Amino acid sequence: MKYTKIATLFIGLATLTSCSDELSIDPVGLLTNKQINATPTKTAIENSVSSSYLLLGNTFNLMGDWDWAGGLVTNNDIILQDVASDDMQKTWISNSDQPWMDELDNFTYTSSNGGISGMWKYNSEGIKRVNIALDFLLNPNIESITGITTARKNQLLGEAYFLRSFYYFRMVNDFGDVPLILTTIESYQQAFDKAVRAPKAEVWDQINTDLALAKDLMPNAKISAETEPWRVSKGAVIALQAKSALYNQKWGEVITSVNELQGLGFYNLNANYFDNFSTQTEFTDNEVIFSFDHQSNVVPARGNGYCALLGWGFFAPTTDFTNSFEPNDPRKSYTVNRDKEWVNKILGTINGTNKGSDQSPSNKVYMRYADVLLWKAEALNETGDYAGAVTIINQIRTRARTTITVDGTISPAGTLPDRPSSSDKTTIKNWLITERRAELGFENQRFADLKRWGIVKEVMTASGKKFQDKNMLYPIPQSEIDKTAGKLTQNPGY
Repeated sequence: MKYTKIATLFIGLATLTSCSDELSIDPVGLLTNKQINATPTKTAIENSVSSSYLLLGNTFNLMGDWDWAGGLVTNNDIILQDVASDDMQKTWISNSDQPWMDELDNFTYTSSNGGISGMWKYNSEGIKRVNIALDFLLNPNIESITGITTARKNQLLGEAYFLRSFYYFRMVNDFGDVPLILTTIESYQQAFDKAVRAPKAEVWDQINTDLALAKDLMPNAKISAETEPWRVSKGAVIALQAKSALYNQKWGEVITSVNELQGLGFYNLNANYFDNFSTQTEFTDNEVIFSFDHQSNVVPARGNGYCALLGWGFFAPTTDFTNSFEPNDPRKSYTVNRDKEWVNKILGTINGTNKGSDQSPSNKVYMRYADVLLWKAEALNETGDYAGAVTIINQIRTRARTTITVDGTISPAGTLPDRPSSSDKTTIKNWLITERRAELGFENQRFADLKRWGIVKEVMTASGKKFQDKNMLYPIPQSEIDKTAGKLTQNPGY
């Protein structure tokens, strides 16, 4: 197999006017053209997979050099999912800094918004890197060429399939129909030819196909590699299968996948809610299933840049969000300290440490067991097992009320009482909506939840936002359409 790959030519990165400039600068962590063109080595294979993770992090300037207007300073999922929702506002004090964030907050954005363009590029870059890795790993002679063991090859292959499905999961939910690119782009003409949007049903099918392949390849262990606990695990694969089914309202499949995950015996709710986010318990807690491993003072940089943004006054709770918590719910103070302007979940601390630091080691949590349990509760409610749904909701509430508070005290009696038995589907659904907001606030879930529940327009309107039906999907970035001379089509309304 010939390994002549144009590493940086990809839909979302290529331009119709010139490729030479793009090819002269490789994003941080990507294999160089020289590495790709040469006969692959074991190190090259390892690096190709490891670099595919980086676009999930919040590290500064992976894709550009302080390109705020282009949405490339950091990963923008917090803005597209939390600031866009009724949970978060751009800054603690209203100002004119980064107006593209305000446009996303109040739904006045156009297809030229930099944040949307940046999110497209982050996911596209992730997919591109995964495809390079898969080209290596699917070579039938790769073991004899490099000396990599079959077990390690299979693990890396499983990780790559998962990561591609993860990036496409974000793409299809943000944009709907998107180009489905499953091989490395080798020429400018091929990039142009593939600039065609695949129906979202086809994208979902590919997500599920990749996840099925990944599951069979992953080690049957909670952690795939003891020295690298941040890597994708079998539990993460099964959890994403459940989430894919959830977003497509395949309730039976949600229940089956969550039951399979529970059967592994790897995960439980942490006794303390904040152990999910604390820098002191990363990779030693019982609940986190998949997270990005931010690290301090390493080269290339891997710190959590969101913490620096917090120091600059970004990312504050709305009054509606803080008022939505039930009295004495410990999760409120663990999520955010309004008085001191600390977003504890992002900082990974409850004393303000890491605020203002772009080298923060606080991880980005993508999937955890409480979230998964609430998916199952939702599926049980939809399929008529009301008692099962309420039992799970109360399991989440019990952990919350028994968590030692930020002040080190125990919540007073009567805090977060159990939900009573009910056979009313709507009542239980409303309990689920309330519980997910309290449990998962500032974890990039709220806006997507509101959309899939079909209540986003109602909630956004009540929040004073200018949400329109077209905003169910973000627009395809105009820059991407221009690069393809219009071959890449726009979402309706934009």
